[in-house]
Amino acid sequence: MINKLKLFACTLLVGATGFAQEVAFTEYDLDNGLHVILHQDNTAPVVTTAVMYHVGGKDREDGRTGFAHFFEHLLFEGTENIGNGKWFEIVSSHGGSNNANTTQDRTYYYEIFPSNNLELGLWMESERMLHPVIKQKGVDTQNEVVKEERRLRYDNSPYGNLLQSMSANLFEKHPYKDPNVGYMEDLDAAQLDEFKAYFDKYYVPNNAVLVVAGDLDIKDTKEMVQNYFGDIPAGEAITRSFPEEAPITEQVNAKAYDSNIQIPATVIGYRTPSFTAKDSYVLNMISDYLSDGNSSKLYKKLVDDQKQALQVGAFNLEQEDYGMYLIFALPLGETSSEILTTEIEEEIAKLRNDLISEKDFQKLQNKAENSYVNSNSSVAGIANSLARNYLLYGDTNLINDEIKIYRNITREDIKRVANEYLKPNQRVVLEYLPESSQAE
Repeated sequence: MINKLKLFACTLLVGATGFAQEVAFTEYDLDNGLHVILHQDNTAPVVTTAVMYHVGGKDREDGRTGFAHFFEHLLFEGTENIGNGKWFEIVSSHGGSNNANTTQDRTYYYEIFPSNNLELGLWMESERMLHPVIKQKGVDTQNEVVKEERRLRYDNSPYGNLLQSMSANLFEKHPYKDPNVGYMEDLDAAQLDEFKAYFDKYYVPNNAVLVVAGDLDIKDTKEMVQNYFGDIPAGEAITRSFPEEAPITEQVNAKAYDSNIQIPATVIGYRTPSFTAKDSYVLNMISDYLSDGNSSKLYKKLVDDQKQALQVGAFNLEQEDYGMYLIFALPLGETSSEILTTEIEEEIAKLRNDLISEKDFQKLQNKAENSYVNSNSSVAGIANSLARNYLLYGDTNLINDEIKIYRNITREDIKRVANEYLKPNQRVVLEYLPESSQAE
């Protein structure tokens, strides 16, 4: 017990220290439009090299979904100077690790190396940007990889297509209606020239940000960045014009079926504003209030007290153009979807009609500060935050200022946002059912 208390005290001290320390960075543009952000932290001999491209699942033509996620895989296939299948071998043999991920709005690649391999990381990311090998053999190989991923994560996974089912009902026109991973028939139908054209359009320096964070020297790193990225040609300026969605003014009732589940789910979804809006931060706090931890309002009510649900959760899924606010519940026993929907609405109505208590509000503020500290507790986390804040939010210094947004949120803001976005006539109520019930 004493050791646990000591550990807890140390955690508090580290958190407090991390919170007080501002993240310093240097940022500038190369002539080709590549934005560069450098963060020097010489406390450990580790460096993160990362590139975030402003391309995601929503950047597609009808009938050609899933290209951004596909490229997340394809751009590990190899380059003119990195042999097929050698990418991961090079990284691991130099004591590093790497990964990539794609959302509807951006794609992120990164390597973490011992700092004496900083130049290697820069070279590899410049190779990915300038010299990728996009040939039919690699496309066919990665097409099978993506298909297998879809089978494992979505089609054969319990509740795997729940999010897709909800987004298809929340959006009618915007590309967010389709899954980030895309449809396999679209990838099968795509020609090699289409993949090459997609790369040429989006994977260009003026549509990306390079972040180097960790044990580095600013002057030396600038020289290396110029050497490896300075001569990469800029692409054409990218313009986006996505269709706007008409407001939801009447409740939408929908059903979806899943052969991998036995327990149905009730999902309530609302369309919400861009993650750049202050209201999106307020919705994060509402999520914590409703379902973060055993003492949260929905969990305590539906799971602990009334024994109506096995599980319940509220999530603010933040995106660049529109967000999605989802509340998910699994019934216990004979509890119906209608009962769960009614009980959930009762708690949201309280948010619309009354101010939450000062005690609950202070808990939310504390959670926001803790989450803020944790997100920047590692060099890799800082690199991600710097890239995201610049590329998607248009403000790199959010890494230092974001906590001020949460601190300026009031109880009145929570009530206002609940009234603006979380009304019964603005929601989709989705019954996500076992496939066996479809024939009943």
